[in-house]
Parts: sequence; structure tokens; C-alpha cells
Amino acid sequence: MASANLLQSIDYSVLQQCMHCGMCLPTCPTYVETKMERNSPRGRISLMRAVADGDLQVTKALSDEMYYCLGCLACQTACPAGVNYAELFETARAEVEQAQVDDGMQRGFWRWLSLNVIFMRPWLLRLIGRVLHVYQSTGLDRLMRRLRFFGLMPRSLAALEPQTPRIVEHFSDDLIWPEEKPQESKGYRVGLLTGCIQDLAFSNINRDTADVLLANGCEVITPRSQSCCGSLHAHNGELELARELARRQIDSFDLDSLDAIITNAGGCGSHLKTYGHLLHDDPFYAEKAEQWDKKLKDIHEWLVQIRFRKPTAGAGVSEVTYHESCHLCHGQKVVSQPRQILASIPGLTFKELPESNWCCGSAGIYNITQPEQSQKLLTRKVENLRQAGAPVVATSNPGCHLQIASGLRSCSSHPCHEVTQPVTLLAQAYRAESAAESAS
Repeated sequence: MASANLLQSIDYSVLQQCMHCGMCLPTCPTYVETKMERNSPRGRISLMRAVADGDLQVTKALSDEMYYCLGCLACQTACPAGVNYAELFETARAEVEQAQVDDGMQRGFWRWLSLNVIFMRPWLLRLIGRVLHVYQSTGLDRLMRRLRFFGLMPRSLAALEPQTPRIVEHFSDDLIWPEEKPQESKGYRVGLLTGCIQDLAFSNINRDTADVLLANGCEVITPRSQSCCGSLHAHNGELELARELARRQIDSFDLDSLDAIITNAGGCGSHLKTYGHLLHDDPFYAEKAEQWDKKLKDIHEWLVQIRFRKPTAGAGVSEVTYHESCHLCHGQKVVSQPRQILASIPGLTFKELPESNWCCGSAGIYNITQPEQSQKLLTRKVENLRQAGAPVVATSNPGCHLQIASGLRSCSSHPCHEVTQPVTLLAQAYRAESAAESAS
């Protein structure tokens, strides 16, 4: 077993900051489920501190606990002491991966294939996306289900097949030019991040984001074939790979020429805003990473900051509710801005969602690694959507989008039948406005 040192290397005051007051307990989905102290944020911090003090060895039991945590950061919002749980959580996961206490052959292979190979090579990820699109669009996926082909696979792998996202025909590089200028410029020049899963499954949302930025006088710069942001790696204990991907992202933009770098994925954005911390020891990138953090903006945050133009036409939707991405509201503290965007659309009635900031169970790859707990959270979210009664739910993260859509598909009589995003509704309103102006 490798000796523990990562938790020992971080600022000890971060570990000491937890007052064990318990304010985090009712906000933690895993603690609420089990009522066990070790499944709570303060319980996990106590385990981390024991490792840092040398009183506890890194074991598989510790690994299981760290991976049972959703990393939703609701505890971080509730904490009166301002504990940086995100840093502790990522460091603890890196600690257990370094100790190799949970390195079974199957787990090790899939981690290596996904984290070290696929998500480190943008061309390979897109190639897999192309193949998946052909597989899905030709109906081969439905044929395989009818033939019960997946029943021949190990149960753990067969269970993943229904969760495969629908891959779009055209990725962001096909839909957005490298440089697009608005008809009426306000002098803003912004970079647009297109993401990984967002690019493969929701490139239309990237196009919507670009259109909304153009409609608000922003010149949009979109580098080709962008790399993964590294959030998947950082959240799963691969900090060195996360640092490599952070350097790639920084190098793909001319930071001095941009007023902002725009992200439209809540989970990615939360990580993207921590490049300064991630690369603070890098002599070549530390200063650039700090500059990056200052310019990184969530799309809703940026639109409100520049006082976006309110549309004069509706979006073709009468009622909407809003599910908050955990890392958008708890990680980035972007809470009111998406609601302001929805409220600006004429004819759109907003219905508040009960427990809008309670995790839906997606949490990166949590629905793959912890399917039972993930399903419980999804069931809770679907029931809250039923109470809201709106036919459309907006969210702001691809993982949440896929998770909620999956949950709604299994409820044929559910009043909510569509998942979209606030920026898409705003883009639809602007397009309707332009169409009305052209017709008049």
C-alpha cells in the first residue's frame, strides 16, 4: 500500500475548519438516506483528518466512503465556517487512487480506458461519438434490445446501455464558426467552451449559446476540437491528468484578447473556475491560470453581468420549472441568474420546483458507480417535478439533462414531458422575435 501524503500536503487549516456543527447534515443526500455519521460531510472530513494525522490508513473502506459521496457541494453552501469541501473531496479521492486500495482488474481497466485514453484524446472521443450516432440512428440499438443481446453481457455493463446518451449528427465544430461577429457589437469579445458530452449530445445548446451571445453584441471565438476540461478526472482522483487538460484549455485561448470565457455546463464550469488552484505550483501556468479563473463565466452569470437584452417574443413554451445543477448553484453560486433569464421571456410562466437544488443523482458518473442511490435521488426529483406541474423543466448541465430525461421517460403519465435549458429558451425567443420582425 502506498503511503498517504496528499491529505498531509494540503493546508491543515482547511481540515481544521470544520466545526462539526451539523448544519450540513440535512443538506447531504447520502446522510439523509442512511443517517450514518460516516456518510455525512463532517464524518468524511473526520476520516480525512485522521488520514492526515496518520491515525487512519487508507483502505478500501475509506475508498468506498469517498465514492459514495456525490460531491454535490450542498454542504459547502450550508457550512457557516466556509469549509472548502470541494478541495478536500478531490484530494481524498486522489489519496485513495494513489494508495491503489480499490484497483480491481475490471475497475482499473475501465478507469484507464475512459480517463487515460478516451477523454484525453478529443479525436477519439468524437470518433466514438460518430460510431454511436450511426448505431443509434440506424436502429441497431433497438434491434440489439429486441434480440436481448445485452443479456449476454455482465450485468454491470448491461445496466449501462439504457443510459447511453443519444448522439447528435452534427457536433459543435459543424455548427459554430471559429469566429462569429454580431450585427451590432457592444465591444465584448468572448471565448466559448463546447465541452465533451455537451458537444456530442447537446451541440444544439452550444449553438443556442453562441446565438444568444451574438444577439447581445458579443463577438464569439470558438476554438476547434476542444479538449475535455478535466472535471471528470479531478472528481475521480486523477489530478495530474486534470492539470494536463487545464493547460490545454488555457493554451487554446488568447486570454489577453478576451473579456470572458463562457461555459454553459454547470459541472464543468465549477471545475473550470479552479484552474488557479489546480496550477498554483506550475511556474509556467500559475499566472495564466489566475487570469483564466477571473475571466471564466457561466453563460447565465455573464448575460446578467452585461445586462442582456430582454426578448420581445415568446419561446413557444407557456410554463416552465427549473432544476438547479448542483455545481452551478453550490459550486459557482449562480442561483438567481437563470431565473432572471426565464423571467425575461414574454408569456412564460415560471413555477418554482420543490427542492430545486437537491441533487438529481447524476453527479458526474455517480449514476454508473452508485446506481441504487442515484435511482433513489432521481425518483425524488421526478416526484418533485410532478408537484411543480410544469410541462417543461429547464436545467443547465448535460448530466442533469440526461438524468432527468431518463427519469421522465419511465413515467408515461407525468405532466412534465420535456427537458431543456434556459439559454435555449432565450435563443428560441430571440429567433421568434427576428421571425416576427422579418414578417412585418
